[in-house]
Amino acid sequence: MNLLFIGDVVGKAGCSFLSEKIYEIKKEYDIDITVVNGENSAQGNGITKYSADMLKKCGADVITTGNHCFKRREAVSIYNENDIIRPANFPEGVIGKGVCTLDFGSYSIAVINLMGTVYLDALDNPFTTIEKLLEDIETPNIFVDFHAEATAEKKAMGYFLAGKVTAVMGTHTHVQTSDETILKDHTGYITDTGMTGPEESILGVSVKPAVDKLRFKYPVRFTEAETACFINGVVISFNETTGKCTKIQRIIKR
Repeated sequence: MNLLFIGDVVGKAGCSFLSEKIYEIKKEYDIDITVVNGENSAQGNGITKYSADMLKKCGADVITTGNHCFKRREAVSIYNENDIIRPANFPEGVIGKGVCTLDFGSYSIAVINLMGTVYLDALDNPFTTIEKLLEDIETPNIFVDFHAEATAEKKAMGYFLAGKVTAVMGTHTHVQTSDETILKDHTGYITDTGMTGPEESILGVSVKPAVDKLRFKYPVRFTEAETACFINGVVISFNETTGKCTKIQRIIKR
């Protein structure tokens, strides 16, 4: 089986470009399941019902998020939907859930969304959280979107979950890393899957205001870059009986 994971989709441009290319990608890699990180899919970042619906029309079976999951006030209501999840290590009582299980009859998969705490919000410990979650997940096919800033924290999570889950896929930094590997001959891993949106940009934002913000330290208004887009992601090939990752492929589509 093949699972396609698409890195952070940025704004309307990213959503539109994904809709143009997704079926070509699915055909090329014989994709069975599609998971998309949509936490920046709305204009100005965050996620809305409109942007979530765009991703679903692209064929997303599950939409994961991250630190911008509640950026938009209207986003709160979308977490009632089974296929849209937010980081599981938000405190107890927060709307939504951090795990989505999909039943395909002969097999099932679980997608878990986690958020790192190094340089990000002080949520519950992601290592403790997933350790508890794994106790109640019955399928061996487990895919983790670890939305984190620090590469060390992502690597640590990869090794912590090696042999316990099918894949750990990092998100958040929007820059695709080239360290894809299979840990303990079982768990696919990549530090960051990258982003989907304007390629000539700074994390999807127009270059000049982003540079001015860092150079002059004064307030600026970020705008979405209007350059040509690209798609970053990974394809995880796995044995649905054992949950073992047999191949992990980085993809870049322009």
